[in-house]
Amino acid sequence: MRRNIEPLADIKIDHGGNLAGADARFPRAPKPWIDLSTGINPHAYPHSDIASTAFCRLPEPSALRSLKGEAAVVYGAPSADNVAAAPGTQILLPLLVEAAFGGSVRPGANAAILSPTYAEHARMARLAGFDLTETQNFEDLFAANLALVVNPNNPDGRLIERTELLRLAAHMASKGGLLVVDEAFMDVVPAGHSVAGDIGPALAVLRSFGKFYGLAGLRLGFALATPDDVRRIEARLGPWAISGPALQIAGQALADRNWQNGMREVLKADAARLDDLLTDAGLKIVGGTTLFRLVRHPYASALFQQLGEAGILVRPFSERPENLRFGLPSGEGWARLEKLLASKQFRQLAEAER
Repeated sequence: MRRNIEPLADIKIDHGGNLAGADARFPRAPKPWIDLSTGINPHAYPHSDIASTAFCRLPEPSALRSLKGEAAVVYGAPSADNVAAAPGTQILLPLLVEAAFGGSVRPGANAAILSPTYAEHARMARLAGFDLTETQNFEDLFAANLALVVNPNNPDGRLIERTELLRLAAHMASKGGLLVVDEAFMDVVPAGHSVAGDIGPALAVLRSFGKFYGLAGLRLGFALATPDDVRRIEARLGPWAISGPALQIAGQALADRNWQNGMREVLKADAARLDDLLTDAGLKIVGGTTLFRLVRHPYASALFQQLGEAGILVRPFSERPENLRFGLPSGEGWARLEKLLASKQFRQLAEAER
């Protein structure tokens, strides 16, 4: 039986992208907001017009099957039978764990999460009834029944080598455990790091669509798992979990290799440009991917305040107040960020630790 399940209302999760909250905190900030508080690609995939039938008809099962097949090819899963699709990976994670553990968690079962990372994963583990350990030491994961690794990690970009993950997966297999690797940002990492091709009863992978393709509002994620677990997940989701417009747009984007390859180069250039701005302003970059950079500064809270008053929203961390995460600007956002970072007031504060 499950135990230690916390009421949903008692678990508060902070996220980036809350512009209404930013308006309340910084009522005099110039508009529009330059929202750098998420790790979402600011260059959204330029999809074609959505067919009217995508809105007025229920999605065709064949369209979902086609999307799953394209996702399997792009992500490196063995087949479409190894892919479950849902409106976001945070919906898929508890269903995946439920499928793998037969719908219940035995008393004393432990989940270990490589931290700091998404708070959603810890929330799910607690709600499922696991005793939870959050650790920065990879070796601590071997003692758990459920291990969760975000790779590359958010917010620091930490990348665990594939060989190490496979070593952990083999250990999980030996004791009936499960390793879930959340590869939300793997699209921007060089080939060879994903474990999607190695999935099995003790290893599953989550892939987020919206971050790399700049379409987070589409709400689409994938779980890569055994065919049996995929069938269990899909039985819980029921038919038509993915909307017709999402099927059309995502199918087109996943098939567009030229855009994917070109966008990786665009993001590399944008990340290098952001690096220059941040370091020139006296900030120390301590991690990230080409979709975001993590900065550490003793006066991060005051820097966040200055940025917010200028209409630039970055991601603070209440549990680690010395950290700030910067997403990539676009358009006029570059000029506004550069102007603020170059201002005398900001530089004085940024260089105060020297």
